[in-house]
Amino acid sequence: MTAIATPPLDEATRQRALDGYHVLDSLPEGAFDDIVQLAATLCGTPTALITLIDRDRQWFKARTGFDETQTDRSAAVCDHAIRAPDTLMEIPDLARDARFAANPFVNGEQGDARFYAGMPLVTPDGAAIGTVCVLDDMPRHLTDAQRAALQSLARLTMTLLDARARERTLEHEAFVATAAAAPASAAETGVVVEDPGYTLALIELQDLAGTVARVGERGTEKLLQELDAALESALPSGGTDAVNRSSGSGEYVAVLHGADAARTLERLQTEIATRTAAHGLRFLTGTTQGAASEHTGMVFLRAEADLLDRKAAQGAH
Repeated sequence: MTAIATPPLDEATRQRALDGYHVLDSLPEGAFDDIVQLAATLCGTPTALITLIDRDRQWFKARTGFDETQTDRSAAVCDHAIRAPDTLMEIPDLARDARFAANPFVNGEQGDARFYAGMPLVTPDGAAIGTVCVLDDMPRHLTDAQRAALQSLARLTMTLLDARARERTLEHEAFVATAAAAPASAAETGVVVEDPGYTLALIELQDLAGTVARVGERGTEKLLQELDAALESALPSGGTDAVNRSSGSGEYVAVLHGADAARTLERLQTEIATRTAAHGLRFLTGTTQGAASEHTGMVFLRAEADLLDRKAAQGAH
């Protein structure tokens, strides 16, 4: 058997990069499903996966030939692949590699995988967050053309993830720019405020895919629509506060003005807790203060950073 040492990861940086894509536990998307179908066809394997290596698990954004939606990270061959971000890791026979011979997906306890090849998914900043990989139940080797194809599909996957992240950011920033520009009500106070400022809150549903698995797609959308209406009703009437749900997700953006912004946010969070606790839904909130004269993108980045900090703190417990 061969035994190859694997170098350590800058895990905190890598995990934060993954969290920043907001893709974990998202719903299936056709473009990613197409990639795993292509990978399996081009490499001639029964199984292909787009894997994302989370804190203590390996989650599959797309899969073919494999039933599970995730595995323990300790059993993830891809956790070894991401330690060499620029290199395709190919293992002709997993059962003859000391790192994987006792793996439950290799030794027959949960599967009988023998061949593995995975190309890391690497962010523009160099963080390896997962792989595009293929597996077979018999030992083998890829051809040079198949290796090149797998590398191309990994690059394409990152292009799609980056585009998905940019679309989310642009949607949020456009909403914040509009809501933050709403003038403070001078009619009530008789005072003209040059730069009233506002509170920006990102309120994100955790494990959207798990919620859909429990209550169904229609049931989830009904819950979120009811929550949409409840949050709107919780805003002060006649004011300039606004809340919006990002399309196709469980993420809300709230822009709250005035001295009562903190109390308004508490009301929003109370509505969320009251209406979702029975269904096991969990939300995290990232907040920041913004000035009307400040670039919307900078304010959004601070709220996003606070949300990622809270994810990191939650993951540490």
